[in-house]
Formats: sequence, structure tokens, C-alpha cells
Amino acid sequence: MIRKMYAWAMRMADSRHAVAALFGISFAESSFFPVPPDVMLIPMVLANPKKAWFFAGVCTLASVLGGLLGYAIGSVFYETAGKAIIGFYHLEQQAESFRQLYGQYGAEIILLKGLTPIPYKLVTIASGLAAYPLLPFIILSAITRGLRFFIIAGLLRWKGDVAREFIETHLEKLTLGFLALIILGFVAFFYIG
Repeated sequence: MIRKMYAWAMRMADSRHAVAALFGISFAESSFFPVPPDVMLIPMVLANPKKAWFFAGVCTLASVLGGLLGYAIGSVFYETAGKAIIGFYHLEQQAESFRQLYGQYGAEIILLKGLTPIPYKLVTIASGLAAYPLLPFIILSAITRGLRFFIIAGLLRWKGDVAREFIETHLEKLTLGFLALIILGFVAFFYIG
């Protein structure tokens, strides 16, 4: 199944709808969607390394714009959409204590957690819930998401064929490792602070 999904992503990376799909997934992941943009970014850069910086820029812009929706979910729509999303992850009890941490460590939380593979929607919703100032939120989001996507794109552009061969050889292990990182990210996000 993982190989079929990878093959689909590689085919999609060459389609005329690839950039729109990349934008859509990056936008949605920052506010409500559980799939990270890496599932499109990585195959797209591997398929067309000369456009690596463009693809990273698309991810960054869409992620910041989607982050604004996530922020609105946390600040304006928390009672409806925000609680449902937090409830989906079974993190209702931790959300309140985490909100209090924003008073002291808001910038650090946004910068550090935005680089990790945890769903960025948790950061954006928590930022809105904690009423973190909007302009610094946008700037910090652009920095952290830009770093994440440009580092991934740069490494893949630099090591293109070697990276593709490594990914295709170890696809299952890499997928399981990535899922483990996401789970550890959740733990770090809500339990470690």
C-alpha cells in the first residue's frame, strides 16, 4: 500500500495539477488536514529538482495562509471547529495547559514546533486560542515553515538521485520512522511543553 501511494505521489508530481495539489495540502495541513505537505513536496522535488525552491516557496506561502485559518479556528471558532479538531487528537485536557505556556514561550513554541513533523495545525489553533499577537505569529510562521520546506527541498535538490534511490529502497522504514516522529511530536507538543 505504501508503495502504491508513493507511485501515485510520483505520478501526481509530474501532472499539471501538482502545484495546486501541493498548495492545497500545505494550506489544509496548517489548519485542519492530517496529511503533511511532505507527501507532495518530496516527490515533486525528486521529479523536478530545478523547481525545488519554487515548490518550497509554494509550501511556505500556503502553510502561512493556512495557518491564518488555523489561527481563526483557535481564536474565533474554537467552540465549534477548534474543539472538534483538538478532540480528534484526544488532547482536550492538554490544550488548556498548553495555552497558558503561550504567555511565556509563544515565539519559541511557534519557531521550534513549526520545524517538526507534528501537524502544524496544532500550533496555529493553539496560537489563536492563546490570542498570540497576529503579526508576530505570521512572521514566525513564515520563518519556521520556510526553513522547514527550504531545507527539505535543498537537501533533495542537492542529493536528488541518491535521495530518490534511498527513499525507494527504504520506503517502508522511512514511512514508519516518519509516523514515529509525528507521534513523538504530539508527545512533545502537549506533554513536554
